[in-house]
Amino acid sequence: MSQTQAPATSIPIPERETPRAYLTEAQWRKRLDKLAAHPAMRHDNIHLPEGATTKLSGLLLIAGAAALVITILGAFAINARHALAAFEVGLFTCVAMSLGALFLTMVFHSLNAGWTSTVRRQFENVASLLPVCWVMLLGVVLIEVLGGGILLTWLSEEMAGDHLLEQKSPFLNVGFFGVRFLIYGLVWLVLSQIMVRTSLKQDETGQRGLTRVMRFNSGWGLLVFALTTAFFAFDFLMALDFRFFSTMWGVYFFASAALASVSVVVLVLAVLKGMGRLTGAVTEEHFHDLGKLILSFTVFWAYIAFSQYFLIWYSNIPEETAWYVYRTGEGGYKALFLVLAFGHFVAPFCILLFRKVKRITGLLAFMAAYMIAMTVADMIWIVRPMVYVGEHASENPGVWGGIWLDAAGIVAPLCIWGFFLVRAVGASPLIPLKDPMLHEALAHKNYV
Repeated sequence: MSQTQAPATSIPIPERETPRAYLTEAQWRKRLDKLAAHPAMRHDNIHLPEGATTKLSGLLLIAGAAALVITILGAFAINARHALAAFEVGLFTCVAMSLGALFLTMVFHSLNAGWTSTVRRQFENVASLLPVCWVMLLGVVLIEVLGGGILLTWLSEEMAGDHLLEQKSPFLNVGFFGVRFLIYGLVWLVLSQIMVRTSLKQDETGQRGLTRVMRFNSGWGLLVFALTTAFFAFDFLMALDFRFFSTMWGVYFFASAALASVSVVVLVLAVLKGMGRLTGAVTEEHFHDLGKLILSFTVFWAYIAFSQYFLIWYSNIPEETAWYVYRTGEGGYKALFLVLAFGHFVAPFCILLFRKVKRITGLLAFMAAYMIAMTVADMIWIVRPMVYVGEHASENPGVWGGIWLDAAGIVAPLCIWGFFLVRAVGASPLIPLKDPMLHEALAHKNYV
């Protein structure tokens, strides 16, 4: 180095290029003051008025309670298997949305994704409902165990002599099933509370170190998330037919979870924008990126769904192929199979390819609602065919038989879950107030 050349360390770095880790406390406080003065950070722009969600949450609770009562009555009017299956379709959709939101919250922290700061709070709100989902799942578990296996037929004493079940008994037994279920609840509760409570605490204190806490916990959290999500899918969805097995099942359920979570967050943000909130904080640039995520997970779901189908078709193992034969042949669900093939992939893929669709809030919100409906349809395709099989086949009223019970059973958990979501949205600031990357999100711009 020449004597006239100044050392690199003496070159001043403009504040906008200063790495976050090198901001002094004084510089950080200066940035917070600057953010507080930003037009998008007005109190009425990033908060809902007190009581603004009371009416909607009340309507959702009433609708959910009424639908639950109808579902219970349907269990006596038609049968308990049908009612429980309908309830599980809605409940598993709720679980998928909350699990996907938890996953994406941890991914955003792990990747240090600055653009997500203003949309992350709604992912946190959706993820915070995992304890609610677990409580509803507890009701399902108690019904299954005390009822001796209603849909989870491996719990039934009548299956006691089945050779394949005996081979799987180290995994499929009541004691281990209960332990796994408790682990799911513990892991989901801990992870969701860490992400949500730490973020809310940062709103109050402005401590930058809390972002590192969330990033650290996201590292190990993603691993245990992957394990608990996969095994949950095995226990509650794949085990509906204990003879069926698929090594891709956990990923198949995860694909639905990620897609549904982004979709519900887009809906929440669109409603908030319609109420005149988040102006300048969540822009068409953010919706554009969220639209890209919906498109990406639509393709990912289709890739996993096709890969699973192709491998099972190619291997031609009876325990595997029977699951698909019933849903694509004589079981009466071929029409739904075609709906999923074209409605869950081909149609949204072709529509979401267009840039304008992802940048117009109303259009993207419509596509988000549509994808949630497709997720429900996917859950119907998985769960509903298991109601009238074997000795129960003669009771089958047909695909459209008892449609009122299917509707009530699906609506009940979705409305109850929606009640808690609306309350969560109204109970906290709509964006993280003092996130270290908030300035990046407020200036976010798409170039693709």
